[in-house]
Amino acid sequence: MVSPVTVVKSEGPKLVPFFKATCVYFVLWLPLSSPSWVSALIKCLPIFCLWLFLLAHGLGFLLAHPSATRIFVGLVFSALGDAFLIWQDQGYFVHGLLMFAVTHMFYASAFGMRPLALRTGLVMAVLSGLCYAFLYPCLTGAFTYLVGVYMALISFMGWRAVAGLQLVGTAWRWTELAAGSGALLFIVSDLTIALNKFCFPVPYSRALIMSTYYAAQMLIALSAVESREPVEDYRPSKAK
Repeated sequence: MVSPVTVVKSEGPKLVPFFKATCVYFVLWLPLSSPSWVSALIKCLPIFCLWLFLLAHGLGFLLAHPSATRIFVGLVFSALGDAFLIWQDQGYFVHGLLMFAVTHMFYASAFGMRPLALRTGLVMAVLSGLCYAFLYPCLTGAFTYLVGVYMALISFMGWRAVAGLQLVGTAWRWTELAAGSGALLFIVSDLTIALNKFCFPVPYSRALIMSTYYAAQMLIALSAVESREPVEDYRPSKAK
């Protein structure tokens, strides 16, 4: 089991650009009422830095580890979703929703289907259903279906992220804790978006949405640095 101190020493320096970019976003706090390519760049910059974080482990690492590659591709679609949401009031909210739906499919694929953890899946399904039931009276038109499908996808992603989490025993891995925590924070962020957009104004919604979102993406990116594939699948064979 890798100690937290070792993780901080090895991965911390690679995340410095991400933390700096996140600080830039919150310090500048560009108004949402004036969308521009500059505001889109500032918003997407922390996600770009997470691209670099994964690439810093080497292109060979990504090519040899399908789960890490899927998380990288998910981050690419996340950046596209962020850009579309800058212009959500100009009619691009659905485009952003679709980009993040694709993101969750890639993340769920990266987390895999083992262990299955059906009880965890049932809990996630019930919670998702309750959230949708709460949102349903506030939804109109196509959003009645789009939000439902999106909630099913992000809940499925959350299930797969949490399914592998073991907090005790020799099977404990910090990357699974990162994946599970990141997925849950992503759900909190998106649920806040839904409440604020469709139901009622959420106090300090933007700060809550973006802080949980950036934390979620960082944790999910961190979860990629230890492969989920079996060791024999990616270790180069020794010369005889």
